Amino acid sequence: MQLLRLGAPGSERPAVRADDGTTYDLSPVTGEIDGPFLAADGVARTRAALAAGTLPALDPEGLRVGPPVAGVGKIVCIGLNYRDHAEETGAAIPAEPVVFLKTPDTIVGPYDEVLVPRNSVKTDWEVELGVVIGRTARYLETEEEALACVAGYTVSHDVSEREFQIERGGQWDKGKNCETFNPLGPFLVPAEDVPDPQALGMRLSVNGTTRQDSSTKHMIFSVAEVIRYLSWFLVLRPGDLVNTGTPAGVALGHPEPQPYLRAGDVVELSIDGLGTQRQTFGQA
Repeated sequence: MQLLRLGAPGSERPAVRADDGTTYDLSPVTGEIDGPFLAADGVARTRAALAAGTLPALDPEGLRVGPPVAGVGKIVCIGLNYRDHAEETGAAIPAEPVVFLKTPDTIVGPYDEVLVPRNSVKTDWEVELGVVIGRTARYLETEEEALACVAGYTVSHDVSEREFQIERGGQWDKGKNCETFNPLGPFLVPAEDVPDPQALGMRLSVNGTTRQDSSTKHMIFSVAEVIRYLSWFLVLRPGDLVNTGTPAGVALGHPEPQPYLRAGDVVELSIDGLGTQRQTFGQA
């Protein structure tokens, strides 16, 4: 089962794609796929509606695919969570998760245009497993408790401007929060439909050339440990997004000449079972 939102920006409607590939209008169940929906057993209610056959079929042809979750409260990101990525960038292997925040207004749809910022010379790509929270996570003791707070998983593109991030005062936020810098989707897969979040292949290409090809099994800190750890420093609430880090293969770790992104470049990224994104980059 896949939860998705279809329509123009700001006018998306909730939908669900069944296992047989048929798309249904989810409006009889909810007006939106968001934190309140997830917190109120929205996934279970959607399954029940599908089983009962009460949802009207929806033709998705020609409809824009929006981010699968609306009203994200915060985006919490984990940096340097793959050993090979830390090594390629010359960073030390972290003893604890490296945490930074992105603003929710960076989120766009999985096929929307992404803008290279003005004066940018080092816009970079990062395929990441996105974790959407479905239950409040606060001072969790075990990894089992942590996974119980996960509503589902999605593909997240943590676009980054490395000069802004590293060379302009050393504040990561400046290189992570440019407009359109977090394409999300194409859909949200409920946690119970992902048997092992640490066994998902992930890949990214730029203009048809493979740049990243790895697996979530290579995370330094697992999804469960990341959620448990974060819950001791901030409250994760239903609808929040956690970006869990990227593997090796980013432009920052590439030998000269640096292949940073420019207007006109096309990036495709995917994670096993979670779908594929495709963005053409434009100029801000």
